[in-house]
Order: sequence, then C-alpha cells, then structure tokens
Amino acid sequence: MSGLLTSADAHPADYPTVSAVEFMGRYLSEKTDGRIGIKVFAGGQLGNETDTLEITSFGGIDFNRVNFAPLNSTEPMTLPFSLPFVFDSVDHMRRVVDSEVGDEVLASMEKHGLIGLAIYDSGARNFYNARRPIVTPEDMQGLKMRVPASDLYVAMVNALGANAVPIPFGEIYQSLAQGVIDGAENNWPTFLGERHYEVASYLSLTGHLLTPEAFVMSKIGWDKLSLPDQALVREAAKASVVEMRRLWDRRVTEAMNTIAQSKVQVNEMDQAPFAALMRPVWDQFVTSSEQKSVVERILAMREA
Repeated sequence: MSGLLTSADAHPADYPTVSAVEFMGRYLSEKTDGRIGIKVFAGGQLGNETDTLEITSFGGIDFNRVNFAPLNSTEPMTLPFSLPFVFDSVDHMRRVVDSEVGDEVLASMEKHGLIGLAIYDSGARNFYNARRPIVTPEDMQGLKMRVPASDLYVAMVNALGANAVPIPFGEIYQSLAQGVIDGAENNWPTFLGERHYEVASYLSLTGHLLTPEAFVMSKIGWDKLSLPDQALVREAAKASVVEMRRLWDRRVTEAMNTIAQSKVQVNEMDQAPFAALMRPVWDQFVTSSEQKSVVERILAMREA
C-alpha cells in the first residue's frame, strides 16, 4: 500500500496532537522515500469525534485522534483512563499509558475495527469559575459548572456538590459572561486559548482528570499494509508521542506564564477530599472484573 493516508482531528491546525501526526507523516515519508505520507484534516473538518470514529471503523478515514470519552461507550476497557482522580500526576498517567496497561487498552479497540497505535496527552483539567476560589469540595456547593455531554462528567461534578450543566464547548465563554453558568473545567492551554480566563477569575488546580487521547487506525486500512509497513507505522506512531509531549509541555508552560500575568487568582489545594468523593462515581462506571483490574494496576503504579 502506498500514497497519502488521511487523518482526522477535532483540534485546530496548530494543536500538539495535529503537529504530532504531521511529524509521523514526515517520518513515514522519509522512511519510505515518499511512498507513504499522511494528510491531516484538523479543526473538525471531517466531522465531530463520534462521527469520524465511525467513519474510521468503516475504512473511510485511515487515522483518527480522539479523546477517550467517545470510546468509553464502545469499548469498556477504555473507561478506567477517564475516571476522575485515577491518575495523581502527569508523570503517573504517562507511566501507565507507556506500560503494558496502555498496550492492552489500545489492543482492546481492534474488535471495533480500530487499531490502537498511540496514546497522547490532553493535560490536567482544573475547575475555574467566576464566583469564588475553590479550595475544598464545600466551595463547589451550588455552583453551576459546565461539563461536556458525558454521563461520567455529570456524575463527577454532581458528586462534588456542584450542579453539572452540559452545554457545547463553543458556548462556554458566552455562558460564563452572561452568568448562565458559574464555571467550567479544562486544561491550561484551553483556559488561555479560548479566553475563558477573561470571564472566570478563579482557577483551582484540582487536576481532577488527566484523561489521555487515543490515536487509532482503521483496521480495514491496516490490513492493506504489508507486515513491514505495519511495523513502520507503529514505530512512527511511537516516535510521534515523544514529539507530542514536547509540544504539549511547552504549550502548558506558556499558558501558565501568561495566566500568571493576568488577574486570575490561581489556588492550590489538597486533592484528597475531592478524590474521596469519587468512590460512588467509580462504582457506578467500573462494573466488570476486567475494568477493576485495570484500575487496580493504574493505582499500583502511583509513586509511594
């Protein structure tokens, strides 16, 4: 098989995951003297993540970068990575996804027509709001917090005592400005890049989610590759993770430095009281022995 393979990403053109897949395309092109390359369609050009995931499984798109959230309903083994406070740091998350646990979760997607190739970062997500500093779970009581349309996110925010309000990502800024919601949650680059810091002056470093992102290939496309080309694609995908993390860490540092110069009040807090309220949420979503095993192995990889 040769030619230009297609890849979808909902993130904008300059985003680290997009740049990482473009890096992978150059890697493949160099190794094959231009026989294989990748064209990335960024910014949701080919549809939202749920739609492009389905198209990829049917072979209409070769590669796809998606958050683990839309994979949760398809493949239960992906759900433990999405649990609040299951990872206690970026280093912990990266240790897990680079281990055999990450390999097993990637392999679990094959029966759904997807070949799991790599796991990228999407950063630590923190709560921010326009009302008050959040230092303890009690500070979240009654706050209207935006969440994506996800049962897991809704359960998490409600368990913390706030009121989960699912609204589209593009409506967060206006909803904060108009008081429709009190706050939201996301990573540092999004808080800065979407200008949410202009309308939410309190940022709390809860780090409640470190949900990674999956980079997958259509099994239909994969099966058309020769064995040497399959090995090369895996090699290139692995190399792209290093590049993605380099770009991501730089972007996080830049965002933190910019916010430090703004009027936003950044609060550190003890995560333990927040994490303690997540047990009912974990029990609600982690239901099989296989999922429980993954969670136990993730927790065992925390630093003492």
